[in-house]
Amino acid sequence: MTFNFDNSYARLPDHFYARVAPTPVTAPKLVRLNRELARQLNLDPDWLSSPEGVEVLAGNRIPSGSEPIAMAYAGHQFGQFVPQLGDGRAILLGEVVARDGVRRDIQLKGSGPTPFSRRGDGRAALGPVLREYLISEAMAAFGIPTTRSLAAVTTGETVIRERFLPGAVLTRVAASHVRIGTFQYFAVRRDGEGLRRLADYVIARHYPKAAEAEQPYRALLDAVVKAQAELVPQWLLVGFIHGVLNTDNTSIAGETIDYGPCAFMDAYDPETVFSSIDYHGRYSYGNQPQIVHWNLVRLAECLLPLFSDDQDKAVAMAQEAIDAYPEQFKSAYEAGLRRKLGLFTAQEDDLTLAQDLLTAMAKNGADFTLTFRALSDASADLAQDERARALFADPAVFDEWAKRWRERLAAEPQDAETRRKAMRAVNPMFIPRNHRVEAALAAAVDRKDYAPFEELLQVLTKPFEDQPEFAQYANPPEPHQRVLKTFCGT
Repeated sequence: MTFNFDNSYARLPDHFYARVAPTPVTAPKLVRLNRELARQLNLDPDWLSSPEGVEVLAGNRIPSGSEPIAMAYAGHQFGQFVPQLGDGRAILLGEVVARDGVRRDIQLKGSGPTPFSRRGDGRAALGPVLREYLISEAMAAFGIPTTRSLAAVTTGETVIRERFLPGAVLTRVAASHVRIGTFQYFAVRRDGEGLRRLADYVIARHYPKAAEAEQPYRALLDAVVKAQAELVPQWLLVGFIHGVLNTDNTSIAGETIDYGPCAFMDAYDPETVFSSIDYHGRYSYGNQPQIVHWNLVRLAECLLPLFSDDQDKAVAMAQEAIDAYPEQFKSAYEAGLRRKLGLFTAQEDDLTLAQDLLTAMAKNGADFTLTFRALSDASADLAQDERARALFADPAVFDEWAKRWRERLAAEPQDAETRRKAMRAVNPMFIPRNHRVEAALAAAVDRKDYAPFEELLQVLTKPFEDQPEFAQYANPPEPHQRVLKTFCGT
């Protein structure tokens, strides 16, 4: 069995990373292998689930062609700049070219200390590993750009967090692990050559069309801005809250990366925060578009020396690129809201109609996911309004809005069933409900019972299907089941 590694990042200069091997663990045991993803990566799932394969997934065996490295980067964490962060508990084994022709990183997360660990143990606990597995695979099922989870293994060892916890290693797959913070690492050191090498690398790997532009580095910034402006609306449209949108957690490739205290809203409230360390709501649901915009400004600052030797000209170029973000975000978000409401054409007051619904949901404690799912069926059957009305503390508020919505639907050319199918394809029935996720993790961590994890994962891989046998997974939490805080795994 070979991975057919072709490790382009490891061919960059040595100061881009630290060469370090994973630290072996005592008794690795496979918890979950993503067999479908393995096949997409041209890997043999049967071999990966064998004792030899599990040794690789745990970091006990280095496969042929691997060049293990921990990547260097910096970052703004909750607005405070840290000039050196880096992979403190993750090691990049190498890169493979998947069946779709796209190059992807294979990384072990929780594989032991690196030169960037900053006194940390370099390990991961089982709960956060399973959380990332569940939520990243749910995001993939939603069709949202994301890192993926190839495997989760337990280590037979414990890690110390707020208590002793079983250790685990996640095998993560990404288009790359280059972040805005990677550019910041070179910029703060005034390493112009390193900055240029990194930019050239990202262009070649992710945005090759930028190389053909008159200003390739400006074209790179344009491409990253566009990728993020299209990614964030997709989060909002399923109620996702990243939780730690630091610049070191913002992917240059436009993927969702670094699932820590992430969570999904139940009742709609744009001020929703779950992360236990987000004391002031910096990364709340509704702040995410502005925070990503802020992060992109930090990237633009890094790229200024590559734009022009004339500082004023460089700043003007960067500002023009950054100023495109709000409109690009607005366009993508409004288009997504129209799809969720069954609107195939665009009219001037569509955003007002959508925002009025969201405001009514917030005031009435209506569940975000179930409201839009109910509208999907109500768009074709007036009798289905009752499902939506029941979600509002004051059903009359919904009735008033629904009258305007149906008047707007009457202007659409599609028949009712076509509209219903289209809406059900973008309005999921199932999301990773926080109380369900926590229950599955508790069963695994406290009782070594992985059945709830497996069942929840099964449900989340088909989020747009009704799955009547699992209907309970669509229900919002009872008051005593609500999860108010989520935690990082470090």
